[in-house]
Amino acid sequence: MNVTICIKLNQPILFTFATYMKVTEYLAQAKKPIISLEVLPPPKGKSIESIYKTLDPLMEFKPSFVNVTYHRAEQVYKKRKDGTFESVEIRKRPGTVGICAAIMGKYKVEAIPHLICGGFSKEETENALIDLNFLGVQNVLALRGDAASNEKFFVPHPKGHKYAEDLVGQIIELNKGKYIEDDIINGTNTDFCIGVAGYPEKHFEAPNLDVDLYYLKRKIDLGADYITTQMFFNNKHFYDFSEKCKQQGINAPIIPGLKPLYNHNQLSVVPRIFNTEIPTDLFKEMQNAKTPEACEKVGEDWLYEQCKDLLNNNVPVLHFYTLGKPHVVYNVLKRLF
Repeated sequence: MNVTICIKLNQPILFTFATYMKVTEYLAQAKKPIISLEVLPPPKGKSIESIYKTLDPLMEFKPSFVNVTYHRAEQVYKKRKDGTFESVEIRKRPGTVGICAAIMGKYKVEAIPHLICGGFSKEETENALIDLNFLGVQNVLALRGDAASNEKFFVPHPKGHKYAEDLVGQIIELNKGKYIEDDIINGTNTDFCIGVAGYPEKHFEAPNLDVDLYYLKRKIDLGADYITTQMFFNNKHFYDFSEKCKQQGINAPIIPGLKPLYNHNQLSVVPRIFNTEIPTDLFKEMQNAKTPEACEKVGEDWLYEQCKDLLNNNVPVLHFYTLGKPHVVYNVLKRLF
C-alpha cells in the first residue's frame, strides 16, 4: 500500500510513502548483504539540499535504510543591553521528524531517526515518537547522547532520562499503548523496532568492555531489537565484540558502523572523540600521503579492504557514516558492488 500526501510550500510537492519494514525484517529477508547510510541534519537555517547531495549518488546502491542523527540543544550566553549576560538555549540543527519525512518521500527508503536523552524531557520524547508513528516510521535508534558543550559530564534533562536504557523503556511502554498521562485509556500501541549503540572498543565512560556489555545486555533484555556499532578501523575489534556479545547472551543482530578517514587531522581527532584505535599501518599510510587526494585514496582503500573482509565473514549489512566525504563511500561501494 502507498500513501500519498500533498504539502503546499512555494510549489506543490508530492510525497508517496511506500510500506516500510523494521530493520530486523530487512535483515531477515535479505538474500545478499544490504547497505545502510547515516546522514547529519544541515545547520539550522540551511536547506535540506546538503542531505540530498549526499544521498543522491549513493541511492545507486539501493540502501535499505538511512539513519538521521540528532544533536541536543546548546546553552549560549548572549549579552544584554545592560552589559549582563543571559543563558539562551539554541538548537543548531533541526529535528529529525521533518528530515525523515523528506527522505522517505523523495527516495522511498526507510528513514531511522536517532532519539537522544540529552536535552529532552520524557514528554518531548513521547511527542516526537507520536509524530514519527503518524509518519509511518517503524524504526528508531535510542541513544543517551553526548554531554552538552558546556558540561564536563553528561547531565540529563530534569524531566528526562539519564540513560539510554530508560529511553528504551519508554519506547517499549509506548509500544504497549502506555502513555505518560495516566488519563489516556486504550491508547494506540506503537510498533517501533528499537536499535541501540554498541562499542567494539567500549564506550569511553565505561571502565572496561565487560561492564559496557553488561549494560548493553540490559537494553537488549529490556526489548531493544538490534545493535549498531560505533565506527572502528580494525575489524578484529568488531569480531571480538560480536563473539563476546554471544558469550554474554546478546543475540540481537549487530550492524557494523564504518567510516573512511580522509585527512591528517582525523588521526588525532577521531580517536579522541570516538574512542577508537587507528591501526599503525593506516596511520603510517595516511601520514605518508602528501596531498588531500592522496589522503582520501588511503582512506578509501582502507575502508574497501575492511568491507571486503567483513563481507567474506558473512556480515549481513554494512552501515556507512557518510559525514564529511560521501564520495569516498561512493567509490568504495562502486568497487564492492
